[in-house]
Amino acid sequence: MAAVVGLIGAPTDIGAGMRGASMGPEALRVAGLKSMLEAQGLEVRDQGNLNGPGNPNSPSHEGYRHLSEVVAWNQLVYTAVHAELQADRLPVLLGGDHSLAVGSISAVARHCRERNKPLRILWLDAHADFNTSELTPSGNLHGMPVACLCGHGPRALIEIGGQVPAINPNMIRQIGIRSVDQGEKRLVHEVGLEVFDMRYIDELGMRNTLEEALSGIDRGTHLHVSFDVDFLDPDIAPGVGTTVAGGPSYREAQLCMEMIADTGLLASLDIMELNPALDVRNRTAEVAVDLVASLFGKTTLMRRA
Repeated sequence: MAAVVGLIGAPTDIGAGMRGASMGPEALRVAGLKSMLEAQGLEVRDQGNLNGPGNPNSPSHEGYRHLSEVVAWNQLVYTAVHAELQADRLPVLLGGDHSLAVGSISAVARHCRERNKPLRILWLDAHADFNTSELTPSGNLHGMPVACLCGHGPRALIEIGGQVPAINPNMIRQIGIRSVDQGEKRLVHEVGLEVFDMRYIDELGMRNTLEEALSGIDRGTHLHVSFDVDFLDPDIAPGVGTTVAGGPSYREAQLCMEMIADTGLLASLDIMELNPALDVRNRTAEVAVDLVASLFGKTTLMRRA
């Protein structure tokens, strides 16, 4: 894991159906993200916020809402994340809505190609985010980033990283999924995406889930985590625009983060879809920061090897 972390704010809700995720980066800062990381012994460089187009709050056009604006934001994210990786810093993207993962993960994939490193992506989310313009009822692009990364989407988005598709579906493991549209479900099965949904977690537990999701990685693997806060049960994380009941409990989420930290391979991170407008006294941001602390190695007790 890199000893220097670069925070990148992306204050936009351009890809979402509900306004408010644009305030997410500041809420994470207010919740003490930087000081928490420094307490873990890391040097933290807050690179501030990217400055992209505003949200016109327009209706869907040809199957997409705000496509040109989403592309502009993702190009900014792509450039910023790749620059942090090139400088050997661990980029932490502070969202913003999850459409921004197209730019973030495209940058990570390019970095891995340049350094000949295998890539494993853990997608922590209530949703598969594998919609297309033909399948989506809303046109909101925050429901399409995984599809775009796998080459199913508008040309302007899928080509951001210089290679189409940006990733192979076998690079990604989805965890905590519990809301998938019918057409989306068929496409997920067609491409062979590996999904550990909530029934899998209920039946086999979070430990077995993470063991499966992390199987096959080695010391050279670049591990990217894309953490949508709606991954969590809304009882502990109400501040998101797309809550889905029945998510992981606080302890299940902590175990998930701790097991990822145990690999020592975390190399890039997205924190997405935090919506302070729907939160209670910044509670969800504080829970997210607490979980990210575990992701970076904070433990309750020192365990002997």
